[in-house]
Amino acid sequence: MMTLTFDNEFINAVPGYRALIIEADVTNSDTSELQKQEIRQLADNIAARYEISDINRIPAIAATRTAYKACGKDPNRYRPSQEQMMRRIVRGLGLYHVNALVDAGNQLSLITGCSVGCFDAGKIDGNELTLGIGRAGEPYEGIGRGPLNIDGMPVFRDATGGFGTPTSDNERTKITLSTNRILVTIHLFHPDTDAQSVIDTFTDLFTRHANASGIRHALYQPTV
Repeated sequence: MMTLTFDNEFINAVPGYRALIIEADVTNSDTSELQKQEIRQLADNIAARYEISDINRIPAIAATRTAYKACGKDPNRYRPSQEQMMRRIVRGLGLYHVNALVDAGNQLSLITGCSVGCFDAGKIDGNELTLGIGRAGEPYEGIGRGPLNIDGMPVFRDATGGFGTPTSDNERTKITLSTNRILVTIHLFHPDTDAQSVIDTFTDLFTRHANASGIRHALYQPTV
């Protein structure tokens, strides 16, 4: 199981933060019709419940945006991924299907409101992760976005460098159809987010859609 430590600058900027780290063996595949149907139903429920102006006030999303500001990033220019997805849904643009693992991660994010990063664990450099704040000029290749300015953004790093932010995962560690073990990072920015409920939802989604087994998880909270 990988371990996580926190940079002091992040601890000082985001007091009360918690991170949930999950690892599992999986079998990836193209997104099934059943999973596509679940995603459509989830999107329909979100579209019926929210207007665009409501999204920023969802507690988990509001807390993520507050953390961005505290770290030095404008969440209106660099929106967290779960906010991006919800805005697409409410605008009637729908969601792209990638593969079973990526789509399960998107489902988890939409259900919980949390920023969820899903990575190929075999592409992570080392077993020690850190969570800090992006630096000016720090290289980062967002999936489908090209170079991403992560200055002032919460960022997970391994021995090579940044691989995950709430706005976009990194091309270097992205999931493919050959991925057979995953690392999942979940930001619990809101104090009332129930970690066990998030774990249970992960277990349900990834077991049904990707045959997840050997699931291991750890909850981290920095101390000042």
